[in-house]
Amino acid sequence: MATKGIVKGIVSNLVTLEVNGPVSQNEICFISVAGVKLMAEVIKVIGQNAFAQVFESTRGMKVGDEAEFEGHLLEVTLGPGMLSRNYDGLQNDLDKMDGVFLRRGQYTFALDNDRLWAFKPFATAGDTVEAGHWLGEVDENFQPHKIMVPFVFEGKYTVKSIVGEGEYTINDTIAVLTSEDGRDVPVNMIQKWPVKKAIEKYVEKPRPFKLLETGVRTIDTVNPIVEGGTGFIPGPFGTGKTVMQHAISKQAEADIVVIAACGERANEVVEIFAEFPHLVDPHTGRKLMERTIIIANTSNMPVAAREASVYTAMTISEYYRSMGLKVLLMADSTSRWAQALREMSNRLEELPGPDAFPMDLSAIIANFYARAGFVKLYNGATGSVTFIGTVSPAGGNLKEPVTENTKKVARCFYALEQERADRKRYPAINPIDSYSKYLEYPEFQEYIAEHVSPSWIEKVNEIKTRMLRGKEISEQINILGDDGVPVDYHITFWKSELIDFVILQQDAFDEIDAVTPLERQEFMLDQVVNVCRTEFRFDTFIEVMDFFKNLINVFKQMNYSEYKSEKFNEFVQQANELIKNKATIN
Repeated sequence: MATKGIVKGIVSNLVTLEVNGPVSQNEICFISVAGVKLMAEVIKVIGQNAFAQVFESTRGMKVGDEAEFEGHLLEVTLGPGMLSRNYDGLQNDLDKMDGVFLRRGQYTFALDNDRLWAFKPFATAGDTVEAGHWLGEVDENFQPHKIMVPFVFEGKYTVKSIVGEGEYTINDTIAVLTSEDGRDVPVNMIQKWPVKKAIEKYVEKPRPFKLLETGVRTIDTVNPIVEGGTGFIPGPFGTGKTVMQHAISKQAEADIVVIAACGERANEVVEIFAEFPHLVDPHTGRKLMERTIIIANTSNMPVAAREASVYTAMTISEYYRSMGLKVLLMADSTSRWAQALREMSNRLEELPGPDAFPMDLSAIIANFYARAGFVKLYNGATGSVTFIGTVSPAGGNLKEPVTENTKKVARCFYALEQERADRKRYPAINPIDSYSKYLEYPEFQEYIAEHVSPSWIEKVNEIKTRMLRGKEISEQINILGDDGVPVDYHITFWKSELIDFVILQQDAFDEIDAVTPLERQEFMLDQVVNVCRTEFRFDTFIEVMDFFKNLINVFKQMNYSEYKSEKFNEFVQQANELIKNKATIN
């Protein structure tokens, strides 16, 4: 018999329920308000009282309203048909909903019950399988979507029967499995999994090491991220977080892209809905939306649903990782998620931490980021979830708790800077404050030496050092004036400017410069490093400035030219002549 409850107290979206039976943490219940059932999640249990956060507006709710508990945790429905979908944080299909505004208490099924899928079996009768093993596959938007033994199954099973190649709906039984105790269990293409629990159906989760190409030079060259890696992009309003996310989503070497719009303004989410269906995937030539899933929770949706949205997105990402696919998860913004945690913590009257965030904020963020990663599956295949979150610190304060706690767990830090944005130096990622800890990993160093160049990391560290030295000299010039420092200082400063303009800055709206393949990045890095290592002779700082401005202009024209085209080679020749004319003759 299902546990029932009565509303005893209401504080905005936090409802206190008196229950008449057992209740679990994170269990789902429905509270009846004027004939409409509102979904809620239990977040705390004390004796006979269960505290639930409601995922809808509680307007009209009153003491005495009835609640019924479902006996399961907050979960998502997994199966073929999720690609190209627009969901909310509870995995309701937004395209199935009527009207301009979402109606309270309206919930939709996440998949299509009637669509036929061309199933191709992998397993055969008599095979021994476990949770996460592949039974077969269907084609989902040109992606191989594996139909797996449900993750909730425990122990070993024997395949009693499996259907042949043909077309089936998600509800049709495609296999019958026999458990160790002799029970026959039918399996279809659907499975459910609680969002707060990581899917760990793999053999091993080694440290990630394969470079994930994004086409963004300031990431790939200077602070690379890897398949299964974690990174975050903090920055104040107007520094280009959204453009960065769009560029990475479009260009990254990923099979599946999941975008969690968590608490962002409605106009930004609408922009994603409007733009993504028209973007062309540079890897396949088809629409980018074909391999994208959007989880949307705007800032005017209930706060509780924001928290659910990031977990829903991560669980879907882990599901596709279990198929041996490379998944890129983008969350914008984790600050809004943390604010939702703070709001519920305050309503529960818990002891507040720094800036009134929960005391365990650090652990919550760490546990969430830990769900990303590179995994080896049972059959030898590999899959990955690469997670990049954005943080929107109030006033651009990078010392606030969300940024500080994220910094402890994310391996890549891309600090967007207001000053660079104001100077129109995009992407506005500060090259000195930002870092990638993957550069220190021996596995990554070996991978880069084998697949790119043995001297790649040495050159990357060199340009970082030169950027730092250039910044120090820039400050001295600002204080002492152009005439107050030696000409050599100006040369060092302008070499750092060359690195900035040619490597770090990139035009996201230019067809060629928007995405830079790794081969081209290696060539440009070599060109710039060679200039930086060249000794020049100048008499005045004006000569230095004029020379480097001309050289930077030629290099920028190279960035806008098709790689190794006739025009590109002409600019290479021009640059070499400029350098030759001013280089010191030994």
